[in-house]
Amino acid sequence: MIGIVVPAHNEEACVRSCLQALAAAARHPDLGGESVEIVVVLDACTDATGVYACAAGATTLSIRARNVGMARAAGAQALLARGARWLSFTDADTVVSPSWLVEQLALRADAVCGTVGVVDWTPHGCHATLLAWHFQQTYQDADGHSHIHGANLGVSAAAYRLAGGFRHLACSEDVALVDALIASGASVAWSAKPRVVTSARKNAKASGGFADALCHAVVQRLEAVSQPRFSPLPSLLNP
Repeated sequence: MIGIVVPAHNEEACVRSCLQALAAAARHPDLGGESVEIVVVLDACTDATGVYACAAGATTLSIRARNVGMARAAGAQALLARGARWLSFTDADTVVSPSWLVEQLALRADAVCGTVGVVDWTPHGCHATLLAWHFQQTYQDADGHSHIHGANLGVSAAAYRLAGGFRHLACSEDVALVDALIASGASVAWSAKPRVVTSARKNAKASGGFADALCHAVVQRLEAVSQPRFSPLPSLLNP
């Protein structure tokens, strides 16, 4: 069985699209009919996220931690207890491609770190064009990249257990897990083949995550162009 974990804190606006895409990925014919279970971890949700998740056929698990590391770990543990051989992780504001699971498994690695794409930059208003350009210039959406995103991550059950699982971190829990995987000797594929599209929202659900990185990039660019001599800024290796 393949397990998918989706941490969520008040994501009623986007969780339905996320789960529809996951359901399509779970039905991909190249999975050979293997069962796929989706767990949405409701972390201190006070909206209809859980209602929509149940309506979509996902299993829900409620915690009150406001900690994405704890949410991912709780979802992973629940799926491991049900016999999952592979764990895939994404976010509630992310839409995966129909071949997302197939592409992760096809890489035949202990873990897969995928990239993210962004289609809609309008949440950043007048800075949307600037941020889209910055992302295009600095983000490496290709095999051999060095990005780590909880929105596009996969790991075998055995490697996850050996690495000790997700630490209970409020941010960068994905980076900590990959570091632990590498330290344990796991093979990690850095691939752009498993495709996802994530949101460019300004209001971060987890401090220090992708949304914060995008807002920081806007500030950096505005400061840079205000200088008498403009020079390119460093890329966002792990937004």
